[in-house]
Amino acid sequence: MQLLGTVFRVHWSHYWLDLLRGIEVTLQYTVSGFIGAILLGLVLALMRLRERSLPAAAARVFVEAFKNVPLITEIFITYFGLSSIGITLSAFAAGSLALIAHYGAYLSEVFRSAMKAVDKGQQEAGLALGMSSLGIFRKVVAPQAVLIALPGTGTMLVDLLKSTSLMVTIGGAELMTQGQIITSATFRALEVYVVVGAIYFCLCFPLSSLLLYVERRLARGHPFSWRRLQLLRLAASLAAPGAPRERP
Repeated sequence: MQLLGTVFRVHWSHYWLDLLRGIEVTLQYTVSGFIGAILLGLVLALMRLRERSLPAAAARVFVEAFKNVPLITEIFITYFGLSSIGITLSAFAAGSLALIAHYGAYLSEVFRSAMKAVDKGQQEAGLALGMSSLGIFRKVVAPQAVLIALPGTGTMLVDLLKSTSLMVTIGGAELMTQGQIITSATFRALEVYVVVGAIYFCLCFPLSSLLLYVERRLARGHPFSWRRLQLLRLAASLAAPGAPRERP
């Protein structure tokens, strides 16, 4: 107890608003970066589906460039590098752009692999039935690709959330930056960073658990949408002996 008393001496009542602000900005980075990365990753994956084409080659160059460069380097390029040529971005804009480019490259590989994993025989069957290419993608490829890509996408989301801590290098006002400011004011680095680490754990662990729960439900065949769940329940009730015939 005496050791704990010598370690935990920060008056957190003075700093809890700063921590809340840091959590808010961290979540803003996470949401903006992840949504942008999904959109960019999907575009890059679609560009690479048709191999030996100019769009596929351009997408491949982009993906390899951003996959094989450290994220912190990309953050410095967007924040310090662009400003040196007259393009000045705020810390939030530069950080979000770096997250989108970096994780968009990784998600494009996840999405492309998921699309490639769908049996081509199903697509050929769709063509034989007279379905258009867009219809085959929307009704055959996409639903199965979503299930295949979900584990990798969830992992990228949790990793992106943790990577927002790198914004401390550009004063991004996120949780790690607030921890650094509190440390400078209190000189209690151990206590402050233990608390910051605990907050990151409280953000990441429930998120990863929720994603795992959704993944397992979908793997067991549970419907993805509430509307589909209602239709399946209605179909089961109609299939029961003596059930009244109703329309959805």
